[in-house]
Amino acid sequence: MSQLLKAVAGKPFDLSSAARYVKEGHFTAAPLGYVNGQWVTGARKGIPVEDPCTNEVLGETANFGSEETEAAIKVASESFQKWKNTLPLERAKILRRWSDLMMQHQQALGTILSREGGKVLAEGLGEIAGSAGFLDWYAGEAERVYGDIIGGPRHGVQTTVLKEPIGVVGIVTPWNFPSSMITRGVGGALAAGCTVVLKPSELTPYSALVLAQLAEEAGVPPGVFNIVTGDAPAIGKAFTDSFDVRKISFTGSTRVGKLLYAAAAETTKKLGLELGGNAPFIVFDNADLDRAATGLILAKFRNSGQTCICTNRAFVHAAVYDRFMAIFLDKVKALKQGNALDPTVQVGALSTQMAVDSMAAIVKDATEKGATVAAGGKAVTVDGKGYFFEPTVLTNVDHATMRCCQSETFGPVVPVVKFETEEEVLQLANSTRSGLAAYFYSGDYRQQHRVMRALQYGMVGVNESLISTPVAPFGGVKDSGLGRDGSKYGIEAFWDIKYCCVSTV
Repeated sequence: MSQLLKAVAGKPFDLSSAARYVKEGHFTAAPLGYVNGQWVTGARKGIPVEDPCTNEVLGETANFGSEETEAAIKVASESFQKWKNTLPLERAKILRRWSDLMMQHQQALGTILSREGGKVLAEGLGEIAGSAGFLDWYAGEAERVYGDIIGGPRHGVQTTVLKEPIGVVGIVTPWNFPSSMITRGVGGALAAGCTVVLKPSELTPYSALVLAQLAEEAGVPPGVFNIVTGDAPAIGKAFTDSFDVRKISFTGSTRVGKLLYAAAAETTKKLGLELGGNAPFIVFDNADLDRAATGLILAKFRNSGQTCICTNRAFVHAAVYDRFMAIFLDKVKALKQGNALDPTVQVGALSTQMAVDSMAAIVKDATEKGATVAAGGKAVTVDGKGYFFEPTVLTNVDHATMRCCQSETFGPVVPVVKFETEEEVLQLANSTRSGLAAYFYSGDYRQQHRVMRALQYGMVGVNESLISTPVAPFGGVKDSGLGRDGSKYGIEAFWDIKYCCVSTV
């Protein structure tokens, strides 16, 4: 253990009494990371962690930099030598125990997640279930990785293909899904036999730390799963500069993803990049309008619009525009906004004041260029506190000039554009460098097959808005990233392919 990292006694959470932590608001007595199976502190002052619904400071997270990260990488590299030789069956058992423990503590984990992230409790609990699902899925995948024996090129030669774990994986996850973005990466890495150094968001570190606690209880050996929080550029540079880190998995902005992509070239490592989106949502004239309106509510306002696959632009056929908008606006205006822990609330807080200001700027840009605010449109508070912005609908939108259509909104603001033909709407939907997720509603099965093939996106929901699942490949095309998480394809990113030409005579 590096002298930069000081081990401390105890654990950051008592999950059996998590309600007490939530009530008192103090999650840890000291800012902590998790390295080599120990809770550790660094030399620098911790970073405050705030409840975005109440502005209450919950506690602190450790403020590590490059040197502490390098120490964690060294630990992970040393641990890899043993973990890679652990039987796939044993890795699977550990991941399943980890998954089971998450579900045993679902209420406590969901409450912590909602408290630090502002996500409504029902969504927080759902995220915990999905997070556990990734671990369970990859537990199965650990036992389903096969090599090949290929017909030899000549007599007396056998051609064998092996799959070997790539090594240390540096994983960087965002605040908006502080649990599931971790398990979908860490689960795949550990299942394949890799070790991990994780950098979670400093806005939502506690969801990561409780996962480490449960991983330890499930039997993940010391050094196999490590957590450093703090200085994002310094930690990222430590990942890119280290030759021991053979893969980086990053979920975040396109700008930062491209910087990592370029920096990683020096050490020729693999990258998995899940970057920004600009998702279209199309309602054709033959769609079930009530179902489509409900789908748009889910696709737009889940996590207050703060997901990479949230709808960014809605397109509605002119023949049904007025009828659809009447249904949709009624549903939007019925949404209840407030404290994430209130079980009746459907829309929680934004992450920061900066996010609120961004929403206000996007609405201002649209209205100054001629758009109409059909619902919402302004920042609000709950009892004078919190980072809230009303669920907002913009109409009379110019798709070509307004920021709400040309850039990722990442908040509860949706522009609605009227269209006339299938060809027109496909051109508009594809007129972006992003290509993560797209949605459309249609009652014509021929149109369904045409449109899902024509949309230039990595994921397409057809009459469906809830598309994320451990069993399907998650990821985008174009500027939305590289690689896939989840499904039978997800574990492939954590393996190297080795070809062996064996003489049999």
